[in-house]
Amino acid sequence: MARDVSDATPITSREELVAWFEAGSKPQGPFRVGTEHEKFPFYRADHTPVPYAGQPELSRAGIRVLLEGMQKSGGWEPIMDGPNIIGLFDAKEGGAISLEPGGQFELSGAPVETIHAADAELDAHFSALHAIADPLGIGFLSLGMTPKWHRDEIPMMPKQRYEIMAHYMPKVGTRGLDMMFRTSTVQANLDYESEADMVRKLRVSLALQPLTTALFANSPFSDGKPNGFLSARSEVWRDTDKARAGMLPFAFEPGMGFERYVDYALDVPMYFVKRGETYHDVAGASFRHLLAGHLAALPGERATLSDWANHLSTIFPEVRLKRYLEMRGADTGPKPFLTALPALFVGLLYDPLALDGAYELIKGWSTEDRERLRDEVPRLALEARIAGRSLRELARDVLGLARAGLARRAKLDAKGRDETHFLDPLDLVATGRTQAEILLAHYREDWNGNIDRTFETCVY
Repeated sequence: MARDVSDATPITSREELVAWFEAGSKPQGPFRVGTEHEKFPFYRADHTPVPYAGQPELSRAGIRVLLEGMQKSGGWEPIMDGPNIIGLFDAKEGGAISLEPGGQFELSGAPVETIHAADAELDAHFSALHAIADPLGIGFLSLGMTPKWHRDEIPMMPKQRYEIMAHYMPKVGTRGLDMMFRTSTVQANLDYESEADMVRKLRVSLALQPLTTALFANSPFSDGKPNGFLSARSEVWRDTDKARAGMLPFAFEPGMGFERYVDYALDVPMYFVKRGETYHDVAGASFRHLLAGHLAALPGERATLSDWANHLSTIFPEVRLKRYLEMRGADTGPKPFLTALPALFVGLLYDPLALDGAYELIKGWSTEDRERLRDEVPRLALEARIAGRSLRELARDVLGLARAGLARRAKLDAKGRDETHFLDPLDLVATGRTQAEILLAHYREDWNGNIDRTFETCVY
């Protein structure tokens, strides 16, 4: 999340929470798409992670200097956590830059109308970032998991919420700290028109997140060697915190809607409550108690809209509902893959014929089918199977639907091209190898087992 919300409007009922989601519906005007991606900074000289304050003893600047440089060059507004700049915000367009726990440098793109605009935004971001980072000797990995660093080598960013999360994670899973400190993702955020539209889009995109994981698999290394997975990032999520992650089986049950998601979110344990500049550790407590004013750690405090929005940002299913839908199944990857993800889901979800076609593909899958596929994909990627078909076969159908949906949108750039070419990297994966399989072949055949080659090959 780019920044925590500050809205002190009090809320006192479940119905107000339902209305909050309902207000996200966009029945008029064009749907938009936002793209978020994370990337690990490293020192090119020795391939070590970049601390927040840098390494003064070696005359090396750190992440703080990167943020300060981006602020000056782009006119961004700083996001502070106490005395520390921990992000930037574009008040005019709505984009933001933030830090994930292990220093992952994240661009949360502004909502835009076309994939062409998202692509231009990425180009501008990387141009500005390289202008600051290159003279400092800092590069950025385009992998879904750190290929070499052990968890205890990775510095934690100075954000209060991450201290709370890092303390809580080992209580609810074995891989939560790996998720926080060693993984990077790319996400796409898409609009819904109504409650019924949200439910249909949520079901299709949830069912297809394992396919997304397979197409974007790009995390085959960790701790300096192959880790046995094609998407180790996705495997990490399988034992991070089962109360707040996963495939949301209830979303496919009769009666699904905003109310049902509110009930789910109310039962997901909280991490913190922010008052002023202070994050109060309430990890494990219920939002229901805060809503009623009975939170033991903060007696008498009542819930606000910012508490609700911030709580929703700490829920991590494969597709997350806010006032839009977040696609969360993909490893980060080379720049063409950063635009391929929003292109895939814009093509599927924003074209009625494509959405209907995608729903026909997934409507017969059972909860057990979907869960089994989710479990198998991190290791097998496109060779995983569901309902008697491999994901490779399914990918061709889904990509065909998305391509047709983008073609019907007919959003053209200055060269007269529509958005379909942004799917080209995924067509290559569907008919060939994942990024992870290509990297593993390089590791065995070209790199002589030298993991440091990732810091030369897998960079932006």
